[in-house]
Amino acid sequence: EVQLQASGGGLVQAGGSLRLSCAASGFDFDDCSIGWFRQAPGKEREGVSCISTHDGATSYADSVKGRFTISSDNAKNTVYLQMNSLEPEDTAVYYCAAVPRFGTVPYGALIKERDYDYWGKGTQVTVSS
Repeated sequence: EVQLQASGGGLVQAGGSLRLSCAASGFDFDDCSIGWFRQAPGKEREGVSCISTHDGATSYADSVKGRFTISSDNAKNTVYLQMNSLEPEDTAVYYCAAVPRFGTVPYGALIKERDYDYWGKGTQVTVSS
């Protein structure tokens, strides 16, 4: 059974930091791509970042470049999203998603939402001004 467990959300002041974790099981973690998405109230879900676990290639949405860093610990089957310099606009429910054997992350682009096979439950991030 495939499981994706996102954690690490919380309440933080603007300018602060949080680290989200996405723990995965039930598929070959060493050959997959993991993405982070977020959905704010009244808005559509949007891609934030993604990583290919077999070659470490990453991509970011323009809105988070330079502030967020995605990384993978293959020994722990876990992907992290380090979020620094948080802004109130980052407030959303954050989700992680996985697609096994996707290949590498496309250069300069995020893997499309429809390409992911598995989704975890979200974790709430709230940034106060």
